[in-house]
Amino acid sequence: MSKQFSSLGISAPILKALSELNIVEPTEIQQKTIPLLLSESHDVVGLAKTGTGKTAAFGLPLLQLIDTESPIVQAIILVPTRELGQQIFRNLEDFGKHIPNISIASTCGGIPIKPQIERLTQPTHIVVATPGRLIDLIQRKAIDLKQTQYLVLDEADEMVSILKESLDEIVAELPKKHRTLLFSATLPGTIKQLIQNYLNKNVVQVSANMETVGNQGIDHEYIVVDPIEKLDVLMHFLNSRDGERGIIFCKTKAAVNKLAKNLAINRFSSGALHGSLSQGIRDRIMEQFREGHINILVATDLAARGIDVKEISYVVNYHLPDTYENYVHRSGRTARAGAKGLSLTVLQEEETAEIPEFEKELGIKFTQFQKPSVVCLEENNTLLWAKQIFKTKPNHDISTDLKTKVKTIFHHLTKDELIEKLMANYVLQNKVEVTEKPVKKFKK
Repeated sequence: MSKQFSSLGISAPILKALSELNIVEPTEIQQKTIPLLLSESHDVVGLAKTGTGKTAAFGLPLLQLIDTESPIVQAIILVPTRELGQQIFRNLEDFGKHIPNISIASTCGGIPIKPQIERLTQPTHIVVATPGRLIDLIQRKAIDLKQTQYLVLDEADEMVSILKESLDEIVAELPKKHRTLLFSATLPGTIKQLIQNYLNKNVVQVSANMETVGNQGIDHEYIVVDPIEKLDVLMHFLNSRDGERGIIFCKTKAAVNKLAKNLAINRFSSGALHGSLSQGIRDRIMEQFREGHINILVATDLAARGIDVKEISYVVNYHLPDTYENYVHRSGRTARAGAKGLSLTVLQEEETAEIPEFEKELGIKFTQFQKPSVVCLEENNTLLWAKQIFKTKPNHDISTDLKTKVKTIFHHLTKDELIEKLMANYVLQNKVEVTEKPVKKFKK
């Protein structure tokens, strides 16, 4: 292993950390980028699909290029979200744990700024930041970038609108002679304009497997449903993947909250993640997901960046994403580090016309996922009802007298007979509900 990374020019302390992390073989983007960053002085644009190790592609050489004897900020890494910033910060700390005196700080938005200002009074070599928070620190004169040699724009396609407003102010603080390293999974026209405006004319572009944007380890499938059965079909799928970890993407915060509530009612181990939640809540939910305390994350596209959790076996697009780039980043949460994964998109009939466009644009092939029968959906709902009963905690406020009266009614029944009667009652109640509710008509 060490020989493979050492052949790229990586130093012994970093090789030791990689070995301990069981990072065995450099990915294509790492093989192409690391020697370039270590031996050249050009600006670099790195294009690679999600989950191919872009953080190590720029992080390893940056760690090696830092002069730890100098206490100044030598590299700034800009990221679109705090979640991604925290992930990169953790990765860099892991990669650099055997480098004496290396100092890395995370200064992202969403949390109090005062502790970050205090942190920056200490010697700091690398700062991971969101653009808004970095500008805030600059304006407060809490950070000095006058000798910063490296500016990294990670997931640049996600930051375009932010960078248009803030990059001028950030670049003005940097020395005229600095290197800009831009990394992205896609290259829309707005990013090309950014490269033209802010990177050196002699910029070197490195691409890895960009002829197929979709991850090779992902099965891309879609399922066609009527709106009225959408939730039932999803819950049937989730029951079939019981015990596995996955992410369900919705288009809006309101949709995330509604779906998460429905899953909680049906006793699925899940949590919601979107931008209106406080940073503390978002961090807690992500930690629960990372540690395996919850298996399902319901999220907006905010969460498509910065979630690098192993063993995510599936992604569900509960709503079709607005852009091809968002589909790439959503589906890229599964099949990490060479594993296999499923990206399932839930569609209404009229949306199926968009599938060929996604296939053409992304160079992937979708297959149709078989929708469960009405009988299967009813059986699944019965199982969910049973699970609700099983997981319901006893109500100790009910009087002992009432409990005794109820027990008297059931005392002569065996366990099997009681279950039979409960199930028969459940089926009867659901049939009554169906006949009483007005039938909704949906346009196709």
